Amino acid sequence: MARWLKQAERASEKKATDRSVRETVERTLADIADRGDAAVRELSEKFDKWSPESFLMSDADKQACLDQLSDRDLKDIEFAQTQVRRFAQIQRESIQDVEVETLPGVVLGHKNVPINAAGCYVPGGKYPLLASAHMSVITAKVAGVKRVVTCAPPFQGKPAPAIVAAQVMAGADEIYVLGGIQAIGAMAIGTESIRPVDILVGPGNAFVAEAKRQLFGRVGIDLFAGPTETLVIADETVDGELCATDLLGQAEHGPDSPAILLTTSEALARDTIREVERLLTILPTAAHAGAAWRDFGQVIVADSDEEMVAIADDLASEHVQVMTRDPDYFLQNMTNYGALFLGPRTNVSYGDKVIGTNHTLPTKKAARYTGGLWVGKFLKTCTYQRVLTDEASARIGGHVSRLCALEGFVGHGEQANIRVRRYGGRNVPYGGTVD
Repeated sequence: MARWLKQAERASEKKATDRSVRETVERTLADIADRGDAAVRELSEKFDKWSPESFLMSDADKQACLDQLSDRDLKDIEFAQTQVRRFAQIQRESIQDVEVETLPGVVLGHKNVPINAAGCYVPGGKYPLLASAHMSVITAKVAGVKRVVTCAPPFQGKPAPAIVAAQVMAGADEIYVLGGIQAIGAMAIGTESIRPVDILVGPGNAFVAEAKRQLFGRVGIDLFAGPTETLVIADETVDGELCATDLLGQAEHGPDSPAILLTTSEALARDTIREVERLLTILPTAAHAGAAWRDFGQVIVADSDEEMVAIADDLASEHVQVMTRDPDYFLQNMTNYGALFLGPRTNVSYGDKVIGTNHTLPTKKAARYTGGLWVGKFLKTCTYQRVLTDEASARIGGHVSRLCALEGFVGHGEQANIRVRRYGGRNVPYGGTVD
């Protein structure tokens, strides 16, 4: 039976939006739909103190940002993007069109058709998260999306050079320096100067997440996102310092980010608690990480690997770091997770920044029914059919005619009957049924 050495001071699952956020977003989106660019500009001035002549970056604007970065900076961005692009291409190659003759004269198939326009939000208010540009823009481009639009807020009163460079190098077609609800609304609804997109992707704060939720249906979205989550599964083969570092490394995302240790070793659990407290005295981002650990941190001691799998699947965490004697056991047996990081040599920050897998992942137990952002999210699998012979059309038509009669769908049935008459040579009365 599992024991909790530390429980969350607050509920372990916090709603990403409360009524106030929902109402604010609803009013704001309605204003953008009504007033377009004027509303977007007012919101940008209010929340970001940002009102340039144009939110769309010119080629000169982009180059000015690139010029602010060192060769090492640009090479590091290029390295990360190469890894993301390589894995995205492997994923795309795994998705095949199909066409097969299922019955004599009956051909069925599907094509994987890229979405025409994607809007990628790149958060940058608190930290300039350039990695989000790699994950969304490159993945969309590899999928074949023709028009990729990005929005990122200004950072400290101006475009963040690293974010701009990442968007440019990833291949974004339009780059807007615009953040928050106004960015999401402009991309989804459209304004006089910004053409709407077909899907919105990318992480953001509670207002961004709520805006995406409210716009879902008008456009597609990647995920219903909440605060970053991390689960460390470990045993006595590792030490408390490693576990504490991996917990706090993700807790620094914000004060509502759950960070959980799940272990079969009580000694490791207590060592990790001590190390967390020590690291919080020296970690520059301790204000966020410490609040997250205090309010949402948990330490769970289980009796076996099997029990850890059951608990982990119930938690359905976004990130799962596995540092045990047999990490592959969890790969083979876990079913609910955003991404697995197997063994002590890897960690969540590798996936967040460089290694190549996508860092836009399900939170709030959404891993029970979806994975993270990937090439397939930007593709529509669309079916088609072709009937090659008179005999095949008449054969299928007979079955359709009788099944439509069971449902009372006379018009549907007549679509089949007319083909039985024409291609099968049978005298079926109008509105009747094929014997």
